[in-house]
Amino acid sequence: MEYIRIEKSGPVRTMTLTRGDKRNALNLAMLDEMLTALNETPATDERVLVLRAEGPSFCSGMDLKERLAKPIKNNESPIEGMLHALENYPLPAVAVVHGDAIAGGCELALHCDFVVASENARFGMSLAQIGLAPTWFLAKKLMEVAGPVGAREVLLLGDPLPSRRLYDLGVIYSAVPKHDLETSAEKVIDRLARNAPLSLRAIKALLVREMAFRDGVYHGDVDQLVNATRTSADSKEGIAARLEKRTPDFKGV
Repeated sequence: MEYIRIEKSGPVRTMTLTRGDKRNALNLAMLDEMLTALNETPATDERVLVLRAEGPSFCSGMDLKERLAKPIKNNESPIEGMLHALENYPLPAVAVVHGDAIAGGCELALHCDFVVASENARFGMSLAQIGLAPTWFLAKKLMEVAGPVGAREVLLLGDPLPSRRLYDLGVIYSAVPKHDLETSAEKVIDRLARNAPLSLRAIKALLVREMAFRDGVYHGDVDQLVNATRTSADSKEGIAARLEKRTPDFKGV
């Protein structure tokens, strides 16, 4: 695979994002590779999936240059399929976040069962700052892990938050000094790896199903509002402004 690396060590399977020179921005090819890997049935001796990334950032979200060059068709959200597969992966997943996790990168981390982050890492959903809005599926995850107050802070303000703030909100498992990140992550991974494999799979399935109740809430009208942002002039302006590192000039259209 070109953009990810899959490794196995005993009961631990590790997926590493390898587009570090692009801050691990998620292009369509990378999402396809991740989806393919997540759809593979783990071996019976595997007990935990670990998500890591190369380079200074964990993941900067969707590739905005590709987004401008290849506009989304039919209101599709290319990241949703991959995140759904991650959330429903049969084994518990641990994200080891050493650097910034922004927008889709934030969602990528939060769709894991445990997030162990360095204190110098930031998490954020800057969609409102570039004229976009999260889909029902993506917002649901933030409501699930951050609650109404935390979700409002992350989504409506849009500013990246330090990992310590997310830990205080109860959103992530731990936020530790940079030099303690690997030790802290290995403690969680090792604890999971020593648990009963059938129990891990049963509990993971149970927890995912318990939170599925929001899927049944009607949200067609909300989807229309979200989809309107994707085709708006404001979103094109917002993305261009972010790439050009300038203040966007939103018109409300």
